[in-house]
Amino acid sequence: EGGHAAQPIMVISGYQPGLIARVTDMHMRYYAREHGLGRRFEALVAGGLAEFCDRLDNPLNAIWTAQTGGEIVGSLAIDGEDMGAGIAHLRWFIVADGLRGGGAGKRLLDAALAFADGHGFSETHLSTFAGLDAARHLYEMRGFELAEERAGRQWGRELVEQRFIRRSK
Repeated sequence: EGGHAAQPIMVISGYQPGLIARVTDMHMRYYAREHGLGRRFEALVAGGLAEFCDRLDNPLNAIWTAQTGGEIVGSLAIDGEDMGAGIAHLRWFIVADGLRGGGAGKRLLDAALAFADGHGFSETHLSTFAGLDAARHLYEMRGFELAEERAGRQWGRELVEQRFIRRSK
């Protein structure tokens, strides 16, 4: 059971000032503590997110933030160009400590998948790793299926990397 903010959580589309730093910070607070990820992971998140935000003028790319009291407390993006034509890449899905389980993640995911479906993507892909069971449950409830699983080090330490795919209806 997640904590509940005193103010309602709103899901807002588009770039917001401070987004790159805040989304990177939320990733590191969680993944450093829970999974021992460090400098390499932070560099990948910050660098990839900065590069993506520079491509938000492309109508196939979008980002959403969950916000409460003017503070970003969650994020999710669809990168519509980095995996090739017809494939939406779900990236940077995070909800801040203390707010997981309160529905913000579901709302972010639903916004992103509505965007992917509305823009005619045939598939949505995401990369993650084994052990993130709450997130996996959210993905599977929305039609994602595990497509690939293998040991890898792309995030800076040995993890069982997973790729999930959701085919559009």
